[in-house]
Amino acid sequence: MGLCRKIVQSKASLRSYHFGLLFVAALAVFAFYYLGSNHENFSSTTRRMKENQAGKSSQGDVQLTANLSGKKAAESQGSLPFANSEPEDTAGKRTIIFHDVDTLTQKLFPVVEGMQKHFSSGSGAYYSDSIFFLSVAMHRIMPPEMTRIVQLDLDLKYMSSIRSLFGEFEKFQPGAVIGIAREMQPVYRHTFWQYRRENPKTKVGDPPPDGLPGFNSGVMLLNLEAMRQSERYNQLLNMENVRKLAEKYHFKGHLGDQDFFTLIGMEYIDLFHILDCTNNRQLCTWWRDHGYAEVFDLYFKCDGQVKIYHGNCNTPIPDD
Repeated sequence: MGLCRKIVQSKASLRSYHFGLLFVAALAVFAFYYLGSNHENFSSTTRRMKENQAGKSSQGDVQLTANLSGKKAAESQGSLPFANSEPEDTAGKRTIIFHDVDTLTQKLFPVVEGMQKHFSSGSGAYYSDSIFFLSVAMHRIMPPEMTRIVQLDLDLKYMSSIRSLFGEFEKFQPGAVIGIAREMQPVYRHTFWQYRRENPKTKVGDPPPDGLPGFNSGVMLLNLEAMRQSERYNQLLNMENVRKLAEKYHFKGHLGDQDFFTLIGMEYIDLFHILDCTNNRQLCTWWRDHGYAEVFDLYFKCDGQVKIYHGNCNTPIPDD
């Protein structure tokens, strides 16, 4: 799981400054969504925006319209921590709405408050904030006309256009609500150690292809419509059901939404469409040097041409 999310606190008080910032955002968003990566990494752009926004203030959401070339943008007032886009017409224009993180968190908190103790290290820890559970209940806080979201970490490098990710939605089997790749380290072999000791024949925490290594939430496809309609998924958001699963598996995590998806995936794998490792080629090797060298490569192996590199745990990403 990357250390940064594509959701950042944004502050802007001067209108002229705000317009310039929105123009930069429009350029980045449209290059990202429509031109593909061409081996570019947009993390630096977003981090620079975050630094430039520090110390400023505003409130509300932003809506702007821009053409595909990114040369024109119409401004509205507000702030821009989280973006989504929908088609506006067939002439190459899109409407982008930047949602205020504080507003989203207020909506999210009642849904995820009870589960945070199971999937974070405690108050003040990096993943303890409600925003790191955003994907879990996105279907409840986003407008009903929004039906699909591709949610991405910032520490990614795109080796091909991300258009192909949207094609993955068509591969979802009935009952699947989320597309996500497997975790590529023995993180959950470690986390589930007690359950594995009590159940020596379990596949929980075992490496692929036959095991259940857990998930990595650096790249996720959220079928919001399917999430809304899935009785099973929404029942699993109930705090009592989360508690029962956590107790059954002796689970205490620290990685936010990734832990939640991993835990429910141990019993309800049919809720997930498994992305190929090339769509989230994780590079972190921390667990190889912390007690799991003998089995590490069973998790870390990834055949095929990489589409997205994930520099999780601050791991350098290859230049080409």
